[in-house]
This record gives sequence, C-alpha cells and structure tokens, in this order.
Amino acid sequence: MAQFFEIHPENPQERLLRQAASLLKAGGIAAVPTDSSYALVCHLDDKTAADQLRRIRGVDDKHHLTLLCRDLKELATYARVDNAQFRLIKAGTPGPFTFILEATKEVPRRLSHPKRLTIGLRVPEHPALQALLEIHGEPLLATTLIPPGESEPLNDPQEIRSNYEKLIACVIDAGACPSEPTTVVDLTSDAPEIVRLGRGDPANLGI
Repeated sequence: MAQFFEIHPENPQERLLRQAASLLKAGGIAAVPTDSSYALVCHLDDKTAADQLRRIRGVDDKHHLTLLCRDLKELATYARVDNAQFRLIKAGTPGPFTFILEATKEVPRRLSHPKRLTIGLRVPEHPALQALLEIHGEPLLATTLIPPGESEPLNDPQEIRSNYEKLIACVIDAGACPSEPTTVVDLTSDAPEIVRLGRGDPANLGI
C-alpha cells in the first residue's frame, strides 16, 4: 500500500520528504510532482526498481528514461555537453524541457538507449521535487506518469493513489500539476531536434 505524503507546494516539509527519500533508497518507486506533470521516479542504481518503472509505464528499453538533476553541474556529470549544447540547455533550465544527450560512463549502461547510448536529462523547477532531489543527494531516474495505452499524463495525486497504490511505494501530493509533459529536445545531431512538443516553448531555447 503506497504511503501518501501531503507536501506544501512552495514550502515542502523536510521531515516528510526524508521519509519519501528513504523509501526510494530502499528500492521503492514514487509518484512525484514536477513543473510539467506527475512522474514516476526511482533510485538511479537500482535495476529492479528501474525494471518495475518500465513495467508500470508500459515501455521497453528503447524508451528514453530521464535523469532528474538538481542543477547544470550535476547534469554535466551524466552527459557529454559541448559549449553550444550547454548554452542551449542553460536557456531552458530549470524548466519543462528534457534534453537527449550522449551519456557518460556515470550512467549505468542498462539505463541508456541500447543502440545510441543516449539518456534524457532535465532540471525541474518544482520546489517540492527540488527539495526531494537535494535530500536524496543524486539524480532520480524518471518517466512521465502516462498510463499504458493513454496519451495524456496524470496530474491528480488522488487518482494516482487510487490507480497505483499497490504498485508504488509512495505518492507525493503537492497539488495538481500542469497536464502537459516536457518538451523533448534531441541534442545528439548537428542541429537540435524537437522530439516531442510539450509545455516548454522551443523559442525560449532559440530553436
């Protein structure tokens, strides 16, 4: 049965977030609010949790999972970023953009795309999620909480609790999120490519 943490959206309670972080460290999956929609997250180095994350989401190993990072410095630890890429990423960070980049050796190979060795990375702007990342101390592996067979993400924590309480460890309720997923930008080619148009405006990146 999933635990349910009611978190203030602007001034998140550290005590409750520490409990959620403990569940993640123990191999649990959490539903968390972001600045684009709710997401499912787990500990980066837990293969069992990552496999469960994919099963719940209904995706295979060719689907890009995303690393949620605290800041640009942490992002650069897990991806190879040149100067031009860095300037573009900085323009949309923190914010509702996911960037596809070449993964470094810090990313477990099983988490990157099996052929391209790429990974999705982003720095979210949501205060509760930023506080959770700070307490957790490293990136979280994430995927947008879109039910299998659906096209729209969930953003109601009570609905998430009802649908997933037997599959995940906890739900962090910080109120409803925007109902759009992130805009996904692939930076691994000569020119940036919009893979998915979502809440982030590409014009903010100069695209």
